Amino acid sequence: MEDNTNSLLRFTTAGSVDDGKSTLIGRLLHDSKSIFEDQLEAVEASSAQKGLETVDLSLLTDGLKAEREQGITIDVAYRYFATPRRKFIIADTPGHIEYTRNMVTGASTADLAIILIDARHGLLEQTHRHSFIASLLGIQHLVVCVNKMDLVDWSEERFRDIVGAFQSFSSRLNIPDIKFIPISALLGDNVVDPSAHMPWHHGGSLLNHLEEVHVSGDRNLQDCRLPVQYVIRPQVDDARDFWGYAGRIASGVFKPGDEVLVLPSGRTSKVADIRIGDRSIPKAFPPLSVTVTLEDDIDVSRGDMIVRQHNQPEVVSQIDTRLCWLAATPLNPATRYIIRLACSEVQAKVSEVLYKIDINTLHRLEEDKAIGMNDIARVSFRLAAPLMVDDYRENRTTGSFILIDPASGATVAAGTIHL
Repeated sequence: MEDNTNSLLRFTTAGSVDDGKSTLIGRLLHDSKSIFEDQLEAVEASSAQKGLETVDLSLLTDGLKAEREQGITIDVAYRYFATPRRKFIIADTPGHIEYTRNMVTGASTADLAIILIDARHGLLEQTHRHSFIASLLGIQHLVVCVNKMDLVDWSEERFRDIVGAFQSFSSRLNIPDIKFIPISALLGDNVVDPSAHMPWHHGGSLLNHLEEVHVSGDRNLQDCRLPVQYVIRPQVDDARDFWGYAGRIASGVFKPGDEVLVLPSGRTSKVADIRIGDRSIPKAFPPLSVTVTLEDDIDVSRGDMIVRQHNQPEVVSQIDTRLCWLAATPLNPATRYIIRLACSEVQAKVSEVLYKIDINTLHRLEEDKAIGMNDIARVSFRLAAPLMVDDYRENRTTGSFILIDPASGATVAAGTIHL
């Protein structure tokens, strides 16, 4: 569908506190020439004021530290940069354990996750937690950066020990592509340029891998799904009869002339036109936001879904989910929550909490069913009305949802559906 070297790569970074995440992002931005001169001058001045002999690149991403120290919630910071070969969006999430829910937010749209490990400390609880969340959210590509190799004398043996420990743990995860890179974010080794200190590493630099990793094949181009977000009726003289159905393509490829089915009504028609703004396009695929017109006059509303007649989502009144609890207030099985999936909303009540998951061991905790902030659990919901869904492993958009407290309107959980 597109040239991989020019495609957008969304990735998230995760690691324990002081693993060097801010320095790594700063190094990527600096060495790829993606920061302005005045930004660099400000960082150089701040580093000099601290009495540092080298530039502290973590200052490029630590602008929100003061707000965090004042107790102000920081969700996810999105940073943008580009090289001649590719454009990137980084979802930068806090490293503390109490911010696990923020990692879920940042990773939910990511194609790839970078897990940082301090070479001195090896795998920690957060390593397990973040890797499991990446697996839970269906991320297909993981890069394990063993950082601070300069503090372990560039030891190949230490790197191999950490790789072996992670491989033993990750065998229980569902991540098909895992790459290991030894780096020093502080000195720049193997971040953008290959390291002269580690000639035993032949896997290239982190940026080289980010530029070359192929993610367009991860998209579901078979199951056509267009959740209708908005019905467009211009109400102007030259377009009195215009009916357009706007939304973001969740999966599949739509073209004019395609026979389609509108759910839940079950009415059929053909695609007449597909537009982005005022321009017609020959085909639409994820994640394009488009307006579709149909050949027939059909009653279509927000929350409906345009699909193919012989390739339909499941219509369910009960769902089995993996849930990450985001709110300070714990899950209350007596509450009627609201599930928002794509453009649909439906009331839902907990029918059963099956188990919680121990992030360190991935064992099921079947006796402890109290769900609080940052907990991940298997929960079944009974729905007040049918919902159109796919298994999350097949479709991340129509297989995931957020849970809303109807009293406060706050998002209290994020979940994935497993059929």
